[in-house]
Amino acid sequence: MRKILLLTFYLTLLSMNLNATDVVKPPLISYKLTFPEAQAHYVTIEMTISGLKQQTVDVKMPVWTPGSYLVREFAKNVEGFTAQANGKPIKAYKTNKNTWHIVNGNATVVNLRYSVYCFEASVRTSLVDVSAAFLSTSGLFMYPDGMLNEPSTIHIVPFAGWKTVSTSLTAVNGDQFTLHSPNYDILFDSPIQVGNQDVFGFETGGVKYEIAMCSGGNYDKERLKNDFTKIIEEETAVYGENPNKRYVFIVHNYLKGSGGLEHLSSTVLGATRNGYSNEAIYHNFLGLVAHEHFHLWNVKRLRPIALGPFNYEAENYTTDLWIAEGFTTYYQAVIVRRTNLYPTRDFLTIMAADMSMVDNQPGTKIQSLVDASFDAWIKYYRPNENSVNTTMSYYNKGAVIAMLLDLEIINNSKAQKSLDDVMKHMYNDFYKVKKRGYTDTEFKAGLENFTGKNLDDFYKKYIYGVDSIDYSHYLGYAGYKVTNELNANSNAYLGIKTMPGNGNNMVAAVIRNSPAWVAGLSAFDEIITIDGNSVADVDKYLTTKKPGDSVEISLLRDGQPMTFKIVLNNNPQVKYVVEELPNPTVEQLAVRKKWMKL
Repeated sequence: MRKILLLTFYLTLLSMNLNATDVVKPPLISYKLTFPEAQAHYVTIEMTISGLKQQTVDVKMPVWTPGSYLVREFAKNVEGFTAQANGKPIKAYKTNKNTWHIVNGNATVVNLRYSVYCFEASVRTSLVDVSAAFLSTSGLFMYPDGMLNEPSTIHIVPFAGWKTVSTSLTAVNGDQFTLHSPNYDILFDSPIQVGNQDVFGFETGGVKYEIAMCSGGNYDKERLKNDFTKIIEEETAVYGENPNKRYVFIVHNYLKGSGGLEHLSSTVLGATRNGYSNEAIYHNFLGLVAHEHFHLWNVKRLRPIALGPFNYEAENYTTDLWIAEGFTTYYQAVIVRRTNLYPTRDFLTIMAADMSMVDNQPGTKIQSLVDASFDAWIKYYRPNENSVNTTMSYYNKGAVIAMLLDLEIINNSKAQKSLDDVMKHMYNDFYKVKKRGYTDTEFKAGLENFTGKNLDDFYKKYIYGVDSIDYSHYLGYAGYKVTNELNANSNAYLGIKTMPGNGNNMVAAVIRNSPAWVAGLSAFDEIITIDGNSVADVDKYLTTKKPGDSVEISLLRDGQPMTFKIVLNNNPQVKYVVEELPNPTVEQLAVRKKWMKL
C-alpha cells in the first residue's frame, strides 16, 4: 500500500512538472514614447508585443475616454502605422476605424510604430508642444484585442529640458520615466503629465497627495495644501475610508480655464492661471477640486453597473449619470461648506443657482433625468442651437434631486441620518462586498432604506418624469423657503440668445414658446436693426420696453433681408433665492444643523 501511494505521488509530481512546461505565458507589452516633432504636436509610440503564440494579432485604439461620455474617435489622430518582426516589415492593415490587423506568422515578437497628433487643450485629450506633454492615455495607447487584462510598461524619452513626470502609475525601480500598469483599465485611467510642472505634496489620512501645477499661476502652495486637505478629510468622512495610498492632482493653468476629469487615483483640472487671488474664482476652483476628488468614490468605485468593465469601442449606456455626476455636483457644494471655506449664505446661493438653471431651461420640460443620462453620448456632449429647448443638465438637476433627498432623509430620521449614510452604505455593499456596480432599482432601494418611505411617486415625477419641483416644500424641512427675485420684474421678453457675428448681433438660440419662437426668428439670423436702430446690446435695449410693446427687427438670413414685427411679453425667467422662514422650529433647526454640519 505504501509503495502504491509513493508511486502515485511521484507520477502526480511528474505530471505537474510536465504540465508546468505547457503553461502559456501571457504576452509582454511595452511602449516607448519619443517626441521628435514636439513643436508640431506629435508623439511617436513604439509598441512591442512579445510571447505571441498566434499567427495574427489585432491592435485597437479606444474611441472614448471614461468619464467623458462621447465617442471621440481617437484613431483619427494616428499616422504612419507600421509593423515589423525580426527587423523586417510585416503585413499590417486597418480592418475598421480603430483596428489594425498584423500578420506575424511564426514571429513571437512584433514591433509596432505610429505617431499621434496631440493638439487639443482639454482635461480629456492630449496636448504636446515643446514646453510639455499632457498624455491622455486612452487616446494614445493601442491594446491587443482580447488582452485588456494584460500588464504593460511605458518608457518615456523626454523632450529636451523636460525633467518631471506626474501620474498615478507606478514608477519602475524608482525611474519616473519608466512606468508600469497592471492592466489597460488602469492605464486608460491614468493620465501622464511630462515637463517642468511645479510639484508639491502633503499627506492626510495615510494617503500621499501630489499637486502638479502646470504653466504657472499666482497660487499659494500652503493655502492650496491646507484647503485641499480640508476638502479631502470631509469627503473621506462620508465614506469612512480613502481607498488610495497615493493620489495626484494635475492642474492645467490657462489664461481662463475650467473643467475637470476624474480618474481612479488622480484627476486633471483646468484653472485660471492668475485667478487664485480672486476669492470668487478661487471658491469655484475649490468646488471643482471637491467635485473631481469626490468621484474617486462616486463613479470610480461606487458606480452604475454599466460603467465597468468598459467597452472601449462603443458607447456604454447608463440611465444613472444623474447620480454619478448630479450627486457629485451636490456634494462639491456641501463639502466646501462643511470645511467653512465659504459661509452658509454662499452654499444656499449655489443651490438657488442650480434650481434657477433647472427651471430656466425649457428642455427641463422635455427631457427626463434618465433620458438625459442615457442620451449623454449623443446630446449632452453634442449641443446645438436648439439644445436649450430639448435637453437639461443631469449635473444641475441631479444636484437638486440630491438636495431634496438629503433633506427628506434628515427630516424623516429626525436629523439622525442623511444622504451621507446612503452613499456609505452603497459604497460598502456594492464596491466592497458585491464588487460590482448597482442597478437603477438597487440604488432606489438604498435611498428608500434611509428615507423610510416608498419613492415610486418621487421617481415618477422627478426622475422618469418632468414635473415641476416644489422646492420650498423640501427646504421647509430646514426652515427655509424659495422665492423668485424676478416675480415683480416687468421687463419685456423677446426670447433669444445672441452672439457676435459679422459686426452685428447674431441669434445663437431661440427659446421655445417665446415671442421670437412664435414669430419665426431663427438661429444664425443676423440682426441689423431694432426699431430702425443699430443695437449693440439687445438685452439692454429691451429694458426700455415693457410687456405688450412691439419691436420691429430687421435682419439678414443667409444674406437675404427680412423684417419681423414682434409683440413682447413678460419675462418668464426665474432667479431664485433661499430665505429663512420666520421663527423656525426646533425640528427645523435640527435638520438645518445636520444638513450643513453647522
